[in-house]
Amino acid sequence: MVKRYDRLKEIQRLDPERDFLEIYRLTVTHEFPWDVTRALELALYRTYAVPSIGRLLDETAELTERSQKRYDDTALLLDTVVEHGFDTDDGRTAVRRINRMHRSYDISNDDMRYVLCTFVVTPKRWLDRFGWRRLCCHERAAFAAYYRTLGAHMGIREVPETYEDFERALDAYEHEHFGWDEGARRVADATLALMASWYPAPLAPLVRGASLALLDDSLLGAFRYPRPGPVARGVTRGALRLRARAVRLLPPRRTPHYARQNPEIKGYPNGYEIAELGTFPTPGVRGCPVPGHRRP
Repeated sequence: MVKRYDRLKEIQRLDPERDFLEIYRLTVTHEFPWDVTRALELALYRTYAVPSIGRLLDETAELTERSQKRYDDTALLLDTVVEHGFDTDDGRTAVRRINRMHRSYDISNDDMRYVLCTFVVTPKRWLDRFGWRRLCCHERAAFAAYYRTLGAHMGIREVPETYEDFERALDAYEHEHFGWDEGARRVADATLALMASWYPAPLAPLVRGASLALLDDSLLGAFRYPRPGPVARGVTRGALRLRARAVRLLPPRRTPHYARQNPEIKGYPNGYEIAELGTFPTPGVRGCPVPGHRRP
């Protein structure tokens, strides 16, 4: 019988620099699969508030016109690396697809590095507030090492070293760059609508309200969303904390749960090929795909 804290003890026996993939995989597929999924959704949502990122996503129309496919493809490509690692055929194919898509557009290294920071910092902050336990120091170090490695495979320069470095870089970038953009707001609205579509129609307003209640004031301000009242925030956050207490009492997960098993992944009922995920921009064309416009 595996007891509730046995995997944490296993993680603490591993070396976070050498065994970062094993630690990351245990944490996100055994200990916190639901929480990490929600946290990574929030991480991507945060990136829209940087106008250069939100504007480009609006111009490509991937998140406004093909929201479900973009969500599915992003989750499945990232999930492939978690499940198979960086040095396997499937892992290399997923990273290659990610790189080919990103390199088709004018995306600055600073923006790429910021997105990487959100994947490290947002899950830790979510689990501090809503997880059945907090991440230990081995897990924080492994998260940093995992995304350092992903950043290297993506050719991102000056990637932070430690979790604390990732956190400082994220906070500084958001303080300097968060701001209003009309296109970014359209992407944010489309993402809220996508999340609401996963539930019965009568629940859509509740899902939207709960989603907004989880956003901090800086994010709400960037999108010019009204600030939720204390009751909405209290109920939403209280419900998540009650869930965490209930999960703590449950027996630990015996088998890993990967993102491809999530009910939110709806676009590939008959399976998928990793090499066919994502977008395929016109060969030989780089930069913004909108005619007559090129972002500096």
